[in-house]
Parts: sequence; C-alpha cells; structure tokens
Amino acid sequence: MEFNEYQRTANKTLFGNEQVLTNCALGLAGESGQVVNLVKNYTFRGADLDKEQLTKEMGDVLWYLSQVAEWADIPFDEVAKQNIATLEKRYPGNFK
Repeated sequence: MEFNEYQRTANKTLFGNEQVLTNCALGLAGESGQVVNLVKNYTFRGADLDKEQLTKEMGDVLWYLSQVAEWADIPFDEVAKQNIATLEKRYPGNFK
C-alpha cells in the first residue's frame, strides 16, 4: 500500500472537525507512549516483546501521523520522500 492511499483510506475513520490537529497530536503522543512502554518493559523488566501488540500500537501511531499530514494538506508520500532525502544527506555512505 502506498502512503497516500493509506492516508486517504485512514481519513475515512476521522470523526469530528473541531480541534482536529490538537486531537491528532495528542493521540500521536499517547500512542507513541504505548510503543515506548512496550519497549521499556521488554528492555528493563524482562517482559517478552509482544509483537502483535507492538504492531497494533505502531499502526495507531501511523494513523495519527497520516491524519496530521492530512489536516496540514501534506501528501503522506511526501513525508516519506523528504525523510529519506534527509537520511541520505545525514548518512551518505549508507545509500551507495
């Protein structure tokens, strides 16, 4: 699935039109915290890494990121392309 397709499809589940950006940013922070908590428990508490739960939480992070981009009228493909361009500049030896 392409990022823009994901963005459009995910947007079908965005409800409400009041303070959308704030809601999505706060949701992103919350879901990112869930990812961090899973990794923390794995790293420091000896818990098994629950890959199914990690995948779910990462999907939630992806949803919120895509909706921040949608709200700002930024194609999600462009976010990915610009990030790779940044990584190529930062780590040029890794892209030969």
